[in-house]
Amino acid sequence: MDKLAVISDIHGNIPALKAVLSDIKDRGITRIICLGDIAGKGPDSDIAVDMIKENCEIVVKGNWDYFMTECDDNKAILWHRKKLGQERLDYLKDLPMYVEFFMSGRLVRLCHAAPDDVFHRVQSSANYDEKETLFKDPRGGNMEANVVGYGDIHGAYIDNFNGKTLFNTGSVGNPLEITQSSYAIIEGKYGNKENSALSITLVRVPYDIEKAVNIAAQSNMPDLQAYVRELRTAEYRGKIY
Repeated sequence: MDKLAVISDIHGNIPALKAVLSDIKDRGITRIICLGDIAGKGPDSDIAVDMIKENCEIVVKGNWDYFMTECDDNKAILWHRKKLGQERLDYLKDLPMYVEFFMSGRLVRLCHAAPDDVFHRVQSSANYDEKETLFKDPRGGNMEANVVGYGDIHGAYIDNFNGKTLFNTGSVGNPLEITQSSYAIIEGKYGNKENSALSITLVRVPYDIEKAVNIAAQSNMPDLQAYVRELRTAEYRGKIY
């Protein structure tokens, strides 16, 4: 059986990324796929991009990675862009929207938010009609996926319906449900079109939150207090009470 680790939404949080990569290594997993949002929000987008390039076999684009290369009128984005430098920005700009492969007879498609749109946000509470849109062929054909995995919403879950499986990895660097990093493991026969056993596991990894807070505080990063509060409470800064 082959194992793939699927990570997402690092957001420049290096203590969290190191903890997750260490856990993946301890499990003997060597193939890692990243579903984007490497940069932004946290203080070390540059280091995060370098670590993802070094450790991940495949990387797809997130909405924050898009912002980094396309937005030039936001002070927070410009702060992160300056740290990234042109070479890393070029790397983010060229990232694909999704990746797909067969595993244990299922067509698995992985993306950040939706295969054809980094801004198409589907919450875990969405109805099945909305969730089923994620399985459609992004090329406009009839190759619907059997399994779809995504990031974006910073909340991990697995849902099964109509013979399909939808899962969210949660977030490595900015979890918004519990104060631990999250990622997914897919286990099966990679590249095999014959139907056989397949499993998806969600993994929670504790990390040194106060170390991440201290790094952020020393960086003079924008939106510091909102970021620190999210790390410590796992409550989204835009939540309305």
